[in-house]
Amino acid sequence: MWYNEAMIKILAGGKKHNGWLAEACVEYEKRLRKPFVIEWQFVDEEKLDEKVLKLPREVFVVLLDERGRILDSPALAETLREPLESGREVVLVLGGAFGHFSPEMQARSNVIWSLSKLVFPHQICRLILAEQIYRAQEICAGHPYHHA
Repeated sequence: MWYNEAMIKILAGGKKHNGWLAEACVEYEKRLRKPFVIEWQFVDEEKLDEKVLKLPREVFVVLLDERGRILDSPALAETLREPLESGREVVLVLGGAFGHFSPEMQARSNVIWSLSKLVFPHQICRLILAEQIYRAQEICAGHPYHHA
């Protein structure tokens, strides 16, 4: 059962989206249905640790880090499904250009996820993240968007 008040917050280190990127992210965001609603918050990289470490313990935190676990799309869908079904807030944290997280942030997280063994510019990671959240929604709903 999905709880309508649940949502996904993305804390992104660095500047707001570039114009072309904002358009692409909005395309996927328009397709989302509750509880897969994205709220972006852009934070100075220096303040990202402080913001994450102040989150209540019941918040489900996913750090995106190139040194994290590689999840395929169905595994990501399941990772997001569990906290959303229980009504927990989900916060995905995407670092800035250098994207490495302190040991304290790593300890605070519930999951450390790597998008790929490849390294991408953090602006591109935002688009991949928006698409993967949409894909996770479709997998959870049993829709055919993900046809692997």
